[in-house]
Order: sequence, then C-alpha cells, then structure tokens
Amino acid sequence: MEFEFTGEIFHWRGPAPHHFVTVPEAECHEIQEVAARLTYGWGVIPVGVRVGRTDWTTSLFPKNGRYLVPLRADVRRAERLELGDTVTIRLTLDAD
Repeated sequence: MEFEFTGEIFHWRGPAPHHFVTVPEAECHEIQEVAARLTYGWGVIPVGVRVGRTDWTTSLFPKNGRYLVPLRADVRRAERLELGDTVTIRLTLDAD
C-alpha cells in the first residue's frame, strides 16, 4: 500500500516530544482496514517514508482516530524543514 499526501509539520509536547505530520482522514480509514495485520503493539504501524529525497523507516502513531508520521531531526535538517512547513509525504505499508 502506498499513500502520498501533504500536511503541516507540528510539534507535540507529549511524553516524548517530537515533530509530526497528521495523516489525512481518508488515508487513515484505509490504513485502519489493515492495521490489525500490521501493528506490532500499542497500535503503532511500521512504515517506509519518503520526504523529498530522504527515505527512512518509522512507525505511525495512533492519535485521536488518526495517525501521526514522526519526522526525525536528521530528516528535517536534510530537507530543510521547519515547524509549520507544509510537506509532501509518501508512505509505504507492507499490507500483503
């Protein structure tokens, strides 16, 4: 499964502060349909991510019925991304 979408980078000051982009609602519904097969606990789902020319693996975090894509500091530096920027994200899920 592959998805491409744009979203705004925000900072969450929760127990583990980090920068995230929220997956749009329509894509979240599709991911939820296969989530039970993909999650390895706590509802997190392993994914491949591409932003610009940077690829990495991470996990989607469930939050309020949606999913959040964490943006690592090294990725933000490499792609010159700042808080509040709108970014295009490509997600790959191994849903076979």
